[in-house]
Amino acid sequence: MKIIDTIPFFMNNYHPSIRFLRSYYNEYPDIFQEYLAYHCKDTDERHSQSIKKYPQFFSRINQVHQNIKPIIKEIDEKYSNMYQLTFPVEVNLIVGGFGSNAYTHRQIIPNISFALERLSPSPDHLRTIVAHEFGHVAHNILSDMSGMEWSKLNWNNPLIWLHQEGAAIHFSRKTAKNLDPSMYFSFNDEGNNWLTYAKAHKHEIKMAFAHDYAIHSPEQIFREWFSINGGRTFGYNRLGYFISDMFFQHQINQLGEKNAIIAWTHTDIEGQTEKWLLENVM
Repeated sequence: MKIIDTIPFFMNNYHPSIRFLRSYYNEYPDIFQEYLAYHCKDTDERHSQSIKKYPQFFSRINQVHQNIKPIIKEIDEKYSNMYQLTFPVEVNLIVGGFGSNAYTHRQIIPNISFALERLSPSPDHLRTIVAHEFGHVAHNILSDMSGMEWSKLNWNNPLIWLHQEGAAIHFSRKTAKNLDPSMYFSFNDEGNNWLTYAKAHKHEIKMAFAHDYAIHSPEQIFREWFSINGGRTFGYNRLGYFISDMFFQHQINQLGEKNAIIAWTHTDIEGQTEKWLLENVM
């Protein structure tokens, strides 16, 4: 694992101009090509909005920067001890444009980026999100070791997303233990109402997702069920993560942890997921 820390460049050279931001992006082209393509609009209007916001976030960025680096190493050691894994990846610390807070890159064994302006400086909050993103990498490494044929995977199927996100949530609970249950979904202290509602309405939520999967495009499903911009159906966004966790815990109960993790390697994971999704729904 290699940490690519872009924060000193940003903080030491900051100037409130789009020209500066472009120079920052050009200093780390591979990182920001991914970020601006998928996680933040690359427009002068968006960058101007970010420039107006940055001054009130400088203290927060510095706090997150101070706290996250030892936590990354801590979580890395947890995965090494528990799953005998090493991560041959780059972990990027960036200041973004108030888009995604953290994400894995579009690679088989993906690099990870954390956008510090979108993160809470609380150590426990950081543990959950770092453990979650490392969980995606761990999932892919273990699957690759088990003979996964990546070229046959339909990355754009929401049923695959349920498996992926469920695995990451499971890994985060294992490597960042004994935190508030809602924190593994929200990465902050504001998820209790969300989780209470989801648990109380899990049947309706599962049924609504099954309905949307049958009639809507992956783009529509992503926006409603996995994006912070969704939540029209129930008034809470990102409920796809709750469904993901339900499904993955079901898989663990049926198959055991190891086989649940690599279930998409040798089985029809889309068929398994759809079967579970329709159970007690139709």
